[in-house]
Amino acid sequence: MSDLPWLTSEDTPFPKVTEAWKSPNGLLAVGGSLSAKRLISAYQQGIFPWYSDGQPVLWWSPDPRFVLYPERLKMSRSLRQSTRNRGYRVSIDTAFASVVKACAGPRVGVDGTWITSAMLHAYVALHKAGVAHSVETWQDDNLVGGLYGVSLGRIFCGESMFSKQTDASKVALVHLAHQLRAWDFGLIDCQVPTEHLKSLGAESVSRNTFIQELQTLSTLPEPPWQAGDLPNPWSPIRVLVENHP
Repeated sequence: MSDLPWLTSEDTPFPKVTEAWKSPNGLLAVGGSLSAKRLISAYQQGIFPWYSDGQPVLWWSPDPRFVLYPERLKMSRSLRQSTRNRGYRVSIDTAFASVVKACAGPRVGVDGTWITSAMLHAYVALHKAGVAHSVETWQDDNLVGGLYGVSLGRIFCGESMFSKQTDASKVALVHLAHQLRAWDFGLIDCQVPTEHLKSLGAESVSRNTFIQELQTLSTLPEPPWQAGDLPNPWSPIRVLVENHP
């Protein structure tokens, strides 16, 4: 890390993303704070924090970038059944801190978490500022899945998701993607590839392509995020109304 640029103060600028390391892919800078000002500046430039307890803050901008275009979301038959028939209720911005804490919880085959207490407090502050948002999946009033991320204009930068019941995180993403399409969002940033997101239609694009789209989408007017339940976009009544000539 000695060769990495250090962010020694709040005003130290990020290096250009083209200066990021190739291995590990996208490592760009180290240090600095997780202040709202620093985090917003990072996302506006296609940079995000990712580090573990005991490390300084590490900043990344990988190439290629993993993204999901909302209109290209893929739904398997089983996911459609989960969305319609498992009795899930999906809401937005009603339990942000709980979602982040659940995302930070233990996972099978994974030691530790990158969502440190400092990260939790930083993103809760972003949420209070109206920049970070959560989507929650409920079953019998129990939080069983969800996701959170950062919204800039008409791009949503996903951070993490969790699931305690079958397809609960996927159902949250399905509802989010549908709402983002209604708001004319162009992109969901998934950061790095996972098989889970690939199965839902996420794909790799060059960092240059991602940055160009980010620069366009992030300057568009922000939609009115309002806390509350999201309608099921695949309920029989809703589908009938939307498809009626």
